[in-house]
Amino acid sequence: MRNILKVVFGRVLFTVLCLIIQLIWIIALVWKLNQYYVWFATVIEIIGVIVVLRINAKSEFSAARLVWTIVILSLPLFGITLYLMFGRTGLTKRTKAYYEKVAAKYSPELTQEKEILLSLKKENIYIHNQEYYIQNSSGYPVYRNTDVTYYPQTEPALEAMLKDLENAREFIFMEYFAVEDTEVFHRIEEILLKKVSEGVEVRFIYDDFGSIGFVKPEFMRRMNRQGIQCRIFNPLIPLLYVFMNHRDHRKITVIDNHVSFSGGYNLADEYFNVTHPYGHWKDTGVRLEGDAVKSHTVMFLEMWNFIRDTDESYEKYLRRNTAFQSLQKGFVQPYSDTPLDNVTLGENVYMNILKTASRYVYITTPYLIIDNEMQKELCMAAERGIDVRIITPGIPDKKLVFLLTQSYYAALIRSGVRIYEYTPGFIHAKGYLSDDQVAVVGTINMDYRSLYLHFECGVYLYGYDAIMDIKRDFIETFPLCREIGLDYCRKRSVFIRCFQCILRLFAPLL
Repeated sequence: MRNILKVVFGRVLFTVLCLIIQLIWIIALVWKLNQYYVWFATVIEIIGVIVVLRINAKSEFSAARLVWTIVILSLPLFGITLYLMFGRTGLTKRTKAYYEKVAAKYSPELTQEKEILLSLKKENIYIHNQEYYIQNSSGYPVYRNTDVTYYPQTEPALEAMLKDLENAREFIFMEYFAVEDTEVFHRIEEILLKKVSEGVEVRFIYDDFGSIGFVKPEFMRRMNRQGIQCRIFNPLIPLLYVFMNHRDHRKITVIDNHVSFSGGYNLADEYFNVTHPYGHWKDTGVRLEGDAVKSHTVMFLEMWNFIRDTDESYEKYLRRNTAFQSLQKGFVQPYSDTPLDNVTLGENVYMNILKTASRYVYITTPYLIIDNEMQKELCMAAERGIDVRIITPGIPDKKLVFLLTQSYYAALIRSGVRIYEYTPGFIHAKGYLSDDQVAVVGTINMDYRSLYLHFECGVYLYGYDAIMDIKRDFIETFPLCREIGLDYCRKRSVFIRCFQCILRLFAPLL
């Protein structure tokens, strides 16, 4: 039933509806509006031209502009309808001003300690410039005095999170793209209810689109009735709501502003291998303890009050544990990427890692749907001798998207990029590792939706021992994969390659 619901409420349904509308339009023109055909067709075409001009006047992703131009000019009514549902990435002035007002309330809490940046600058100017860019673009500072633990699998991450939830004393914040009202969440819910009874404040956010098919509409009411404050991000209102295309893809748990978890996994059974719809599910995450948790707390508070601004004061959530002293060395920077500005921070962080690498860059991503700029950076890194390796799924969760992912293999391989497919199942981890020094673990896929449309988050690490744990995970994962060569790409049938070409045309819409 869950998979059926996913299909019914997925983007495929909307696309089919648009095609039906276009078909009805054509039939109506032929049979009912024959005498007014020229006038109606002319009006629709004029509107289509105006929409195309408006799209190309915006400073948006260039490939997306090309796709919308082709679709709208070829099938005006279908294209305009589809664009109204999925193409409008901008916001009304009122919505954007509201978000900026909420964010401004918390920006004073994100003060960068200059001594940390100065210390980083002395140690590594290239990493300093990268982290300065992240801080300057997103507002989220660089921290020290933070313990970092990396989880190469979701099962130990879940057990660690359950243990920390048990130890909560003041508040618990949880924000996830998808939550499934089954076994894994029931274990979490049991602890949350216990903490509520002890007087701990519990808040929970989930994305409406991400959780379709996972929870029933009354889920939020049940949570609130039990004392767990629950809010839905961006409820789906097809065709009516300009903000529908933007989703909250972040995964964050914060406990007492002292411990936080983030990574690629949602709160659904398949992410923890309770169920196996796509073979073994591999995902990763990080646990932070110490000063850097403050950024995750701020991210949550911003989203909570963006949904509905109810916090008159917030200082109690941002108190620092002055007794904590980390023995780990390194610099850590949790950051958030939003679709509400003109900065593609998630993509730029990835590309900057490729630009500054001197030996290797290892990458995991469930979806490889990249623009020309990202493809160029990957190819150029490999062509100058950097060992660039990308791990993608061996068993896909979305077959069309997987075919599209595979369509990028040949060009990358020809430039020297090594492609691996994870044969045990589906790899959902999103991560970059470079030169034993730098790593990013987070929620940001290498696809158009993550890089341009979603609210995302990542954790940038430099100099931590956990980075070698990440490397060890890569080294242990490569033998579980099959390396893809050019022969594999050449042996695909002509039909599949032609179909992939068509999919590439619509890549920015998937």
